[in-house]
Amino acid sequence: MPVNDIIHVSLMFFVVYLLVSSTSNAEGFEIESQDVRRSEFPDNFLFGTAVSSYQVEGGYLEDGKGLSNWDVFTHIPGNIKNNENGDDADDDYHLFLEDAEIAQSLGVNAYRFSISWARILPRGSFGEVNPGIEPFLTIHHFDLPQELEDRYGAWLSPLMQDDFLLLAETCFKRFGDRVKYWTTINEPNVFAEMSYVRGLYPPAHCSPPFGNCSVGNADIEPLIVVHNMLLAHGKAVKLYRERFQSKQGGSIGLVVQSHMYEPLRDVESDRQAVNRALAFTGGWVLDPLVFGDYPPEMRQYHRSELPRFSSEETEYMKGSIDFIGLNHYSTLYAKDCIHSPCVLGGDHFIRGFTFTTGERDGTLIGEPTGVERFYVVPRGMEKIVDHVSKRYNNMPIYVTENGYCPPLTEAAPNLLHDVNRVHFYNGYLAALARAIRKGADVRGYFAWSLMDNFEWAGGYSSTFGLYYVDRLTMNRTPKLSAKWFQHFLANRSSARFNRQRSVNPTPKSRRVRKSKYIVIATTNANATDVRRNDNVSLLLY
Repeated sequence: MPVNDIIHVSLMFFVVYLLVSSTSNAEGFEIESQDVRRSEFPDNFLFGTAVSSYQVEGGYLEDGKGLSNWDVFTHIPGNIKNNENGDDADDDYHLFLEDAEIAQSLGVNAYRFSISWARILPRGSFGEVNPGIEPFLTIHHFDLPQELEDRYGAWLSPLMQDDFLLLAETCFKRFGDRVKYWTTINEPNVFAEMSYVRGLYPPAHCSPPFGNCSVGNADIEPLIVVHNMLLAHGKAVKLYRERFQSKQGGSIGLVVQSHMYEPLRDVESDRQAVNRALAFTGGWVLDPLVFGDYPPEMRQYHRSELPRFSSEETEYMKGSIDFIGLNHYSTLYAKDCIHSPCVLGGDHFIRGFTFTTGERDGTLIGEPTGVERFYVVPRGMEKIVDHVSKRYNNMPIYVTENGYCPPLTEAAPNLLHDVNRVHFYNGYLAALARAIRKGADVRGYFAWSLMDNFEWAGGYSSTFGLYYVDRLTMNRTPKLSAKWFQHFLANRSSARFNRQRSVNPTPKSRRVRKSKYIVIATTNANATDVRRNDNVSLLLY
């Protein structure tokens, strides 16, 4: 089936946009108790949920898809918790219509997801475009064709820039008339950290003291990888603006992840450590895209190994985002390692000569979650948005990920009756509303995630979803938090939401009944035509 006739790709295919008291919970951690309503956000605010292709899609070898780096990495015993993989994931590749239904039922008006590079260009530039697929929104979210890794080391090579440009151009040509919000790359800083500092993601490069991989240099390789990613982004944006943006009417940005940081001690050196920590995480990625060079905090301490941009590169890098995609989950303490002794690792450049921790004097900064170094600290949302807004001249911001994973020891019934996730969203959305009232130009919020999915090295043990997914049947069941979201988006008082209300125990059928969508095209033989008859924006890919 020709590409132009197909509208189903690596993930889902519509767009939706979304969002979310001082008391203490049972563990004694402070939580926000104030009311928060949809009306506290602008009328045109985008509220949605988010997923990524490899984490939910499945169908890993169907319809001409090539092997991705994650397909290979997850099949090596010991790389992933419980030796799990994303071969089937949430089977969104086949259940995308149902997932469109459940997202629409929340009342959201946006949906963030990514395309699978290996499904669109199975062998990168070394093969043909795979017919029958159309992508949307995030062009590159961690997974890439294994062939590019095997041939030249993927993001360690400048050759990757042009391979990415080919992918971006393919997406702009095929899908640009239906896509109004593009992000080129998801979290270059996290990708570099997990793949080339800690070695927990493919290609599993690291070096002491961060890990004991067979290959890698944690002081140098992350800098090269991010540099190539930023240049690839800049080239893609230049192409988009010159050839597509004026006629397609879209906007384009990039997604960065950043904790907020607070000084561990009430001393000036730790306050400076906070500034360095922010510069060496979000600033590492955003400064070149806004100002044309890496943060001065990085240049000051790393004059030789930190790559430099040529004058030509600076020209197309500077101002190469229309908006900032900000992923935020947690807040940590920061301690100076320049003037104070630190534990091994904090004294390295790649860490900004800063030691970060979630504990001070035996007390955690916030309620612990099921993810290492992720704590529930709602005030951090207000602070990080305020910081990004001020540093980058009040550029438009979309909070592209924010969500909660319960501790892995949490009892099974609580997985559906997820009161702590309700507390999380209430607190973080209230903090976001405060940042907006203070003047930050925030235009959207995406909850991570629509449903439980494959959480990278954590496999299926980490559950961020508003919907529970039965791993055997693939049935989706709404959690209490999904009902809270519906309540919030209907502009009802969050303070009045009955956190004890029951969740429908009957799993939602895989079969979509009385669907509001008619399939325009999928790679399945039964596909017919997809039309919308409601007011939720449906973007087909």
